[in-house]
Amino acid sequence: MSNDNLNLLLQIVDQAEEIVILPHTNPDPDAIASAVALRYLLAEKLDLEAQIAYYGVIGRAENKALVRYLVHPLRPLIDSDLSPSKSVAIIDTQPGAGNILTLPATSNIAIVIDHHTWPDLSPSSPQAGLTDIRPELGATSTILTEYLRAAGLEPPVPLATALFYGIKTNTLGLGRNTSGDDAAAYYYLQPRVDVKGLADIEQARVPAHYFKSFDVALRAAQVYDGVLISYMGPVDYPDLTAEMADLLLRLEESEWVVCMGLHQETMMISVRLHRRQRGAGQLVQAIVGPDGAAGGHGTIAGGQIPLTGQDPDVLIPELMRRILQHLNVDPELASQPLFE
Repeated sequence: MSNDNLNLLLQIVDQAEEIVILPHTNPDPDAIASAVALRYLLAEKLDLEAQIAYYGVIGRAENKALVRYLVHPLRPLIDSDLSPSKSVAIIDTQPGAGNILTLPATSNIAIVIDHHTWPDLSPSSPQAGLTDIRPELGATSTILTEYLRAAGLEPPVPLATALFYGIKTNTLGLGRNTSGDDAAAYYYLQPRVDVKGLADIEQARVPAHYFKSFDVALRAAQVYDGVLISYMGPVDYPDLTAEMADLLLRLEESEWVVCMGLHQETMMISVRLHRRQRGAGQLVQAIVGPDGAAGGHGTIAGGQIPLTGQDPDVLIPELMRRILQHLNVDPELASQPLFE
């Protein structure tokens, strides 16, 4: 990264009296770490105290553990956060993307930093003073690590640990969707990590209903010649489908995994591919079609479809048809359940 982006970022927010950092809905470790890193950068370089606000749910046990480890740096979004008098920095997503709430037209968007591909963004989506979008990278935490290094800032141990974990989770320890920049940031952060703190996050204890959800996902899984599809029904939190998809991808027979679940009248869809495959973004776009929003690339992607009165029992067969059609799998091919 050239220093031009850093200088522009600091210039844009230098005169701001208040700034709100907004990660994507239901923020994951990459979004959380990146938001905290931007807050630290602004505090150190501009003496500007930014607030981090989020919309949605932080449900996954590891994500909750990360938030506790960072001493609860996020708070729920309130209406006044998006008033025209406040600058907004959007992290790990983009205005108009499928995983961020619709922003008021009067929102003062100062910064957008992301690594995702969102092909269905409207040309009329609000523009920012600084837009740094790098779909070739595996994590937004990589971008923020580069900003800190360009600014000559040594990340405190908790922040280094969070950024490392953000890159590690997004890239499966540099095993998927990884660039040279991701590897450079990963190895820069590695000796700065709180090893015990990281272990506590990664091995966070889970409630009993987690194992019930795992059982539901396993029993619902159907395998069509290397394509594993599991519809879990209602789920406790929106990123549970992603968590289960990661687990199901470990099955020997699975090359493509699609896990779906219903959360608050929205169908959540998570796609995972074995590292030898590519095309998760295209698959999830084919599944969602015109009914919702989707994004991703390489081997990991996600989407969501608002039900708006649809019966999920009617929608699911149609989504399964789209999956099999996109992957050129004969729908008449008998599926095999994991459990008889």
